[in-house]
Amino acid sequence: MTHKQRVYATLEFTKPDRLPIDLWVLPAAVRAHGDNGFVDPTYDPRMYEVGSYFDAWGCGWENLSYGRIGEVKKHPLADYRALGHWRPPYQYLGLGCGEINRTVATHDKFTVLFNDIRPFERMQFLRGTAELYMDIAEENPDFERTLAMVHEYCMAILETAVKTDVDAIAFMDDWGSQRALLINPEAWRKYFKPLYRDYCELAKKHGKKVYMHSDGNIECIIGDLVEIGVDALNSQLFVMDIEEIGRKYRGKITFWGELDRQAIAPKGSPDDVRAALSHLEEDLYARGGLYKQMEFGSDVPLANLEAMLWYGL
Repeated sequence: MTHKQRVYATLEFTKPDRLPIDLWVLPAAVRAHGDNGFVDPTYDPRMYEVGSYFDAWGCGWENLSYGRIGEVKKHPLADYRALGHWRPPYQYLGLGCGEINRTVATHDKFTVLFNDIRPFERMQFLRGTAELYMDIAEENPDFERTLAMVHEYCMAILETAVKTDVDAIAFMDDWGSQRALLINPEAWRKYFKPLYRDYCELAKKHGKKVYMHSDGNIECIIGDLVEIGVDALNSQLFVMDIEEIGRKYRGKITFWGELDRQAIAPKGSPDDVRAALSHLEEDLYARGGLYKQMEFGSDVPLANLEAMLWYGL
């Protein structure tokens, strides 16, 4: 099988010849280990450099440690009175689409396009996390107005993205704490599930697969993501009940990793890595439906990375 055939077989549960691999390499890992032939990293360097910068939305970021993404410390909508003159960055729509198509044309790989489609996180960046949680709890009309503006912009991004030659569109929002969803699941279903449904429907209308990423324990909304049409979910499986997730959702959604980045990847042995992957395969594989996926940080030993890459080959 080609790489693209293997991924489609994984997503469609038609028995790929092996598990596909997706490796996320943090810049700090490249600095610590060298690229070792594993990766040619591409990223916005401002995200990982020590210092401060403003993104296209007017959110002010600060980073104290090289190779990691910093935090937003300046929120343009900390006071909703600023909403009268604030607008999403429509001037940047469509930039880079030609380069995306030229890149896709150079290889036969399955290509997933990440965009700035992250309504929950973007609302935190704009408003501030504590303020946003209060907005959601109080059903603040200004929150609802701003979320509608953010969603409208995300749909405009997606309208452009689905016209490229990529195979899949990805969006992200980190929804989980170590133990549970960050907000009441019913509030999630009221405010955010309809937005994700819109993204899925537009992508599917144009023949694209849909990928989503979230950190944390999101076990209570996996069924919702299956329902709205997410094809592949990247999540921190090892903070959830993997066996129960497998019983409920194996064969209904592809588990796009990930290998435990809190304990096994940085602190375990190569045998621990192989045992963890075997655990995932036993509980989640269903004629497909499973990736080998790892976030490779500076704290992950090269032997553990190699164990992940060579598992099952």
